[in-house]
Amino acid sequence: MTEQTFTPALGRFAPTRLYDPVVALTRERLWRALAVMHVAPRPDELIVDVGCGTGSTALLLNRTEPRARVVAMDPDRNVLAIARRKAEAAGATVRWETGMGDALPEVVGVGAVDTAVSSLVLHQCPMRTKRAILASVHAVLRPGGKVVIADYGLQRTRLMRLGFRMVQFADGFEDTRPNAEGVVPELMAEAGFGDVREAEVVSTLTGSISVYVAFRE
Repeated sequence: MTEQTFTPALGRFAPTRLYDPVVALTRERLWRALAVMHVAPRPDELIVDVGCGTGSTALLLNRTEPRARVVAMDPDRNVLAIARRKAEAAGATVRWETGMGDALPEVVGVGAVDTAVSSLVLHQCPMRTKRAILASVHAVLRPGGKVVIADYGLQRTRLMRLGFRMVQFADGFEDTRPNAEGVVPELMAEAGFGDVREAEVVSTLTGSISVYVAFRE
């Protein structure tokens, strides 16, 4: 599965260089800060950012707790180039890796990670890839380790479903529909995570973004 193609950061219709300005319109500062709050990075912890994109979450984690060890991974070399430039400008220490989310065990090792975080990744993936990423995250977490996922979740209102149409046009209806129907917590439980909960819901112009938290038992 690591050899498969992936949906670009802004989907099929917009160049990667516009990713940060576009995502800023989704109340990014709020939901990303909430995700990092639930990660609660601590000194010497190993944190992996799965599908890190242009590195915004990884850099915020580093800024919140510079003594944490952050590994950020994405299959898209173009977004990683942006992430590296941002890190250099900020003087941040993040380890950047190229690869699909199901390759995590090869990169960080089985049972080695304290916390995993993922932002706006699963909604772009086919169901088999959603499952593979979550299985990979489960494999690399230590017992008691935590996963925090910030992504489009159940679209509860007509307004949020309408806004989410923009995401679906960009990323494809087949891959995004399960997220909008609330599948993410079910997939997390299926992957073996316990105490799965939707900790936050943030309404945006492009639909609601949920922050899910769970633990490896």
